[in-house]
Amino acid sequence: MVKVGFIVEGDTEKIVVESPAFQSWAKSQGIEICSPVIDAKGGGNLLPQNIIPMVIQLKRSSPDHIVILTDLENASSVAVVTERIGTEHTNLIFVAVKAIEAWFLADSKALQSWLKLPDVQEDLPEDTVGMPWDRLKELAKEKERRGPGSNKPGFAKKMCKHYGFTIASAAEHPACPSVKLFHDEFIKLVGS
Repeated sequence: MVKVGFIVEGDTEKIVVESPAFQSWAKSQGIEICSPVIDAKGGGNLLPQNIIPMVIQLKRSSPDHIVILTDLENASSVAVVTERIGTEHTNLIFVAVKAIEAWFLADSKALQSWLKLPDVQEDLPEDTVGMPWDRLKELAKEKERRGPGSNKPGFAKKMCKHYGFTIASAAEHPACPSVKLFHDEFIKLVGS
């Protein structure tokens, strides 16, 4: 079993990584997620000088790999975010394009379960006009359904626990390359 430690940007990423569905899927791939999953409490805290104490804390769990999961937000490119964070202390940095909520939009099964509509799907989850969180609100309004509310972590918990969100399902979306990259590269950790 390969052990992977996570440093994540915020609550939503932590909820996804700690979800039973993700943990079970990781285990089925031969990967054990180290505890604790470290919440950096914002992308601005993912800087080399701030990451060192997080890495030291994670190393107590003896991970084989350390992964950072963050959002692009308004940065101009994934390369800019990766360069800002630095790769000195981590094996992999994954950047959800725009924000991790795009991955919720990419999981059509979870979206259909949430909205209670069998045919709803988001064609371009990473290419929303505003942020993906805003698109989730718009989508609920368009479909005359209850929206996600104002609490992103609360909605993330519901997506993972009640509506069946999974990384594997989101990775099947043809227009969400950041979750596909995360899915595929994460699985490759077993062989590295």
